[in-house]
Amino acid sequence: MPRDVPVVKDERREKVYARITWRLMPFLFFCFFAAYLDRVNVGFAKLQMADELGLSEYVYGLGAGIFFIGYALFEVPSNLIMHKVGARLWIARIMITWGIISGLFAFAQTPMHFYILRFLLGLAEAGFAPGVLLYVTYWFPSARRSRAMSIFFIAIPISGVLGSPLSGWIMDTFHGASGWGGWRWLFLLEAIPALIAGIATFWMLPNRPADVDWLTAEDKRMIAADLAEDNREKTAHMSVRQFLADKRLWLLSLLYFCIVMGQYAISFWLPTMVKAAGVTDPLENGLISAIPFLFAVVVILVLARSADLRRERRFHLMLPMAMGAIALALSPLAIGNLPLSVLILSFATAGLLTQTAQFWSIPPAFLGGVWAAAGIGAINAIGNVAGFVSPFVIGWVVDATKSLSAGLYTITAVELIGVALVLLIPARQVNR
Repeated sequence: MPRDVPVVKDERREKVYARITWRLMPFLFFCFFAAYLDRVNVGFAKLQMADELGLSEYVYGLGAGIFFIGYALFEVPSNLIMHKVGARLWIARIMITWGIISGLFAFAQTPMHFYILRFLLGLAEAGFAPGVLLYVTYWFPSARRSRAMSIFFIAIPISGVLGSPLSGWIMDTFHGASGWGGWRWLFLLEAIPALIAGIATFWMLPNRPADVDWLTAEDKRMIAADLAEDNREKTAHMSVRQFLADKRLWLLSLLYFCIVMGQYAISFWLPTMVKAAGVTDPLENGLISAIPFLFAVVVILVLARSADLRRERRFHLMLPMAMGAIALALSPLAIGNLPLSVLILSFATAGLLTQTAQFWSIPPAFLGGVWAAAGIGAINAIGNVAGFVSPFVIGWVVDATKSLSAGLYTITAVELIGVALVLLIPARQVNR
């Protein structure tokens, strides 16, 4: 720690970081919740939209996955722009544009419209999640980042807990209103939170600790010293060639690819799996689908706290990956048995969503500065190609075999490969 920075008692440090957490993370949680409604509602819209637009399982899977092509293309440029212009302006731009495009799904008439809008939605949303991941590194050192990010990432299961029954209710209640199917109202109404959050960002999201008046000068010096110490062993300067040749970057990208394969298997197909268990009513499907997401909230928070307290990252990533993979493989055995299906899907959902929260405590341990912006963006972009591959593969396999089981077994195999890849991450660099 630099000599001119006063030593601050741990009690004060805890209070400062707690203040930052509760000032920033609930709003970022709401933003991610709004974003993830787009991932939840397309799975529910499929229950009605597929017949009206003539979407086969293959066509739906391809359309759901096309989102991630646009998403991946703009990921790194988006993060570099945010690093330059600031989170307030850039995240507001992201949310407002994706809210507008999400609402336009209500007017889709053909599978081609579905394809085009999914691609444009990916372009609009690109950079949000990695942008927030980068933003958190401006405020929290590594040892405190997992707990802070857990608040952000529980938006994924909470969007399932609240979004699933909400989606079912909208589809039931508004079906036929003004001659529209319930799925059209679903897209239109669930675009509103993103627009609200985008406008609110201009007032709610400061760019850096130096910009706020709710931290004292001493607080800001302490945070700067903590971050400087945290970044001391990180790579902050390298050439583009060195960056692309960094084996750690490609290892983490491949690992995240495996993680995203499982994450979107649950996000896009959970309502279909609940329907296969015998639940055909949209509202009832939504209420039951909320149970696995609620269980995931608990697991994410417990493992995040444990990982930070023990300063251990690899086992806390491998555990949910293995749990999610095994549960996903077992889920076809429970088809037709609703209580057993819900139990198994709860473990699958908890594992497959918790792994995402745990993974993102690892990349910032390697890179700092502008290369953190590029690295987080690159890993997220490459990994999210799986967002295209996952629904595409499952949709193709389901159409070919007339069974969801083979597609889920494929995802399980990819997840287990990911578990093995975690062992290649140097423990010394990430366990802090």
